Order: sequence, then structure tokens, then C-alpha cells
Amino acid sequence: MTALHQTASADAPPGKGWRGTLAAYIALTKPRIIELLLVTTAPVMFLAERGVPSIWLIVATLVGGTMSAGAANTFNCIYDRDIDAVMHRTSNRPLVTGELSVRQASVFGAVLTVLSTLWFWVVVNPLSALLSLGAIVMYAVGYTILLKRRTSQNIVWGGAAGCMPVLIGWSAVTNSVGWPAVILFLVIFFWTPPHYWPLSMKFTDDYARAGVPMLPVKARFVEVARNIVAYSWVMVAMSLALIPVAPMGWVYTVAAVGSGAFFLWEAHRLLRLSKRGASPLELKPMRLFHYSITYVTIVFLGVAVDPLLFWPLPGLSL
Repeated sequence: MTALHQTASADAPPGKGWRGTLAAYIALTKPRIIELLLVTTAPVMFLAERGVPSIWLIVATLVGGTMSAGAANTFNCIYDRDIDAVMHRTSNRPLVTGELSVRQASVFGAVLTVLSTLWFWVVVNPLSALLSLGAIVMYAVGYTILLKRRTSQNIVWGGAAGCMPVLIGWSAVTNSVGWPAVILFLVIFFWTPPHYWPLSMKFTDDYARAGVPMLPVKARFVEVARNIVAYSWVMVAMSLALIPVAPMGWVYTVAAVGSGAFFLWEAHRLLRLSKRGASPLELKPMRLFHYSITYVTIVFLGVAVDPLLFWPLPGLSL
């Protein structure tokens, strides 16, 4: 256990009123990450239904998913508070600033875990509850505790937890896990490294100072860029594999091909500049990071809209 873990206070200092305390609890859940996870949950429900699912079911699934992701992120903040304290971009998190205590965060994370599991079990279905609980364990234990500090492939295997909302969305509607859901799971799995490694390139010094072996810390940028390109190609291939399996029509096909082509263009741009020995400032890795969010939004918007406006491709039909 690190010194910062050992010296963390069990009781938080005086707060800034209930609004400040509420904001601190919300910050523990990492709302921006939750937003991205929900973007991959609801569209899959439309695909599973091949239409518009029950509005109540959509709301119930998103509420449960928010609590589940919030629990996982809270446990991440608890365990990583020593790392967060030395990294510039995370130094204002509540457990670093002392706005909340470790005890408060632990109780909050435990309550969210229990509530989300019971919510899914009672309101949605038991399979979704088990997948939700599995996602919490995968992120809080698999990624945060076992992988993040030990291997440069941490985000590759640890990122599987972020793929679980796809399976949860599908299971909420069908009470099963079908091949379309598995393929979309793989899309997010192969999307995660080229999404996160550009961010790691931007904050390499931060990760190095914190002792986190992200790939850009351990390898030259050109090697990181090669990996980004490789994962990007597999990601796009997986997105196209959904077309015959689901099957999908013109709406999704255009969205997947167009957004995928631009993603590959950006990934190859990063590799091309890395081979020339460009500086981090010239590489502009955050271009790909920001576009990766746009990419996943476009693809999953296509997943949602395609069943509603199904224009079949030649040779493909339901």
C-alpha cells in the first residue's frame, strides 16, 4: 500500500454545504464516462427489438447502468487516489482534495453496487443484473487492481469492462446474449485502445510520474501508433461484420463505412507523423481521441436508427 493510501483520512474535512458534497459524490462516478457507456446501451436495445423498445425498459436499463458504472468508477477513484494525486488531470478528484473520505466513498460505491444489481434483477431481468455486477468486478478488480499498474496492455484487457453495456442493453430486451451483441462488444473492445492510447500519448509525463505503465510510457510513439492502426482496422472490420449478422441496412452501412474510413485516416495520420519523428505537439494525438468519441456515437446512432428505417442491402433481408 502506498504512503498516500496509508495516510488518507477516514473522515473528510468540513464540506462546502450539501451542494458541494453532492457534486463531490457525482464526481466520483465520472459522469462523462457514464455518458459514453449509455451511448452504447440504448441503441443496442433498438436493434434487439428491431424497433422501439418499451420506454420504461429503456429508462430502467439506463438508470441501472448509471448506478452500475458509477459504482465501478467510485471504486476506481478509491484505489487510484495515490495516482490521481500526482497526475495533473486528476488532481482535483474528491478523494485527492479531501472533499470526501475513503469511508464515505467506499459506502457510496457499495450502495451503488447493491442498488444497481437489485434494480436490474427486479426491474429488468436476472441476466442483466449478473452482467452488470460482472462489469463492476471487471473494472474495479480486473482493470484497476490487477492490470493498470502491472502491464502496458492494461487498457486492452481492462477495457472489456467498458464493453459490457452492449451486452446489458441486448439482454434487457431479449433476456439473452445474441451474436449481434457479441459483435458490437468486439467493436468497443477493439475501439478502446485507439480511443485511450492517444489520450495517454498526450499525458505520457503524467502517467510516467505516477508509475502507470501505459503503452506510450513503455514504447516509442511510433510503436504506439502502429498498435493504434492495427486495432483500428480490426475495429472497423468488426463494425462491418455486423451488417450480414444482424442484418443491417443502408443507414448503418453508410454510418459505419463513412465514420470508419475517417477513423482509419486519422490513425494513419498519427502513424505517418510518428515515423517522421514529429514532436507530441505536431502529432496532435487528441485529434484522434476526440474523433473516437464521435465515431462511436455515429456507429451506435446507426445501430439505433437502422431498424427503424430499414432499407435492406441487396441480398440481405430479415
